[in-house]
Amino acid sequence: MRVQLFATCLVDSLFPEVGEAVIEVLARAGAEAWFPVGQTCCGQPALNAGLRPEARSLAIHTLDVFAGEEPVVVPSGSCTDMIRHRFPELLSDDPRLLKRARELASRTYEFSEFLVDQLLIADFNASSHLVIGYHPSCHLLRGLGVDRQPSRLLEGVAGASTVRLDSECCGFGGLFSIEMPEISTEMLRRTLDRIEVAGAELVVGCDVSCLMQIEGGLRRSGSPVRCAHLAQVLAGREGGLR
Repeated sequence: MRVQLFATCLVDSLFPEVGEAVIEVLARAGAEAWFPVGQTCCGQPALNAGLRPEARSLAIHTLDVFAGEEPVVVPSGSCTDMIRHRFPELLSDDPRLLKRARELASRTYEFSEFLVDQLLIADFNASSHLVIGYHPSCHLLRGLGVDRQPSRLLEGVAGASTVRLDSECCGFGGLFSIEMPEISTEMLRRTLDRIEVAGAELVVGCDVSCLMQIEGGLRRSGSPVRCAHLAQVLAGREGGLR
């Protein structure tokens, strides 16, 4: 099976090691991932900033880049939610574009969702000796309803002890952390407290945006705890984000 990888801006620009891990895990599952070179931002930052025309243009561009019938796999609940739910809203005034948006939405999957629900694979012979704290990101959990899939994949990591962190926002929220830094900082502090109480040695999630926020807080506090995308753990690359 061939799948198209929507890598996301943060993975492509800042954390390519996550993209490499995604491709490796997909290959183990029998899916050949390829990277459409014309891909750019999904438009979520523009939409959140109230720039609907700009977000609409990016949505149309994404429809063109990811044309065809192959599944689109996204290592981010946030970007998956944008494509699946916001693209049809942005393009609802044009019947032709709306049809294309709905078609793309129907074959776009978040990484863990694709592995468990489409490929029906949850065990990748991964192992770890760490206590893993799983952080369920907001768009993944509330926007997509993806919850059991990451947990099922982590259950298959031999030797690891997994604890679920409370499902409260880490405080990033994209532009939210910039526009409301005081509130964002307090939300991050509460997240770091939960990590410490849980005794987690590695924080794992499905969105590098949240992991970047949490990792920054951990480093500034002098904590030895680090963050890793789920794909990195499944690929045996639990060294985490760079």
